[in-house]
Amino acid sequence: MYRISRAKVITKEEKVATSIGKLLSDFHLDLEKVGYYLAKSVPYLIYRRSIEVLESAKFQEDTVEHEKLKYDQARLP
Repeated sequence: MYRISRAKVITKEEKVATSIGKLLSDFHLDLEKVGYYLAKSVPYLIYRRSIEVLESAKFQEDTVEHEKLKYDQARLP
């Protein structure tokens, strides 16, 4: 019997997140200068959207950490 496996569909948002991650993984990149140019040379709307992405990432990180702590507390005797 053959098993049909479906490839995971990668969304456009996931592709963008991966691209941003690859760009930021260059440790020779001066992040302060990137922030400076982001604030100065791109339209304000793009700047605000980047802030929204970072706030969403922080919220997701906090949510995962909270769930992890809740799980750990449930395991304590």
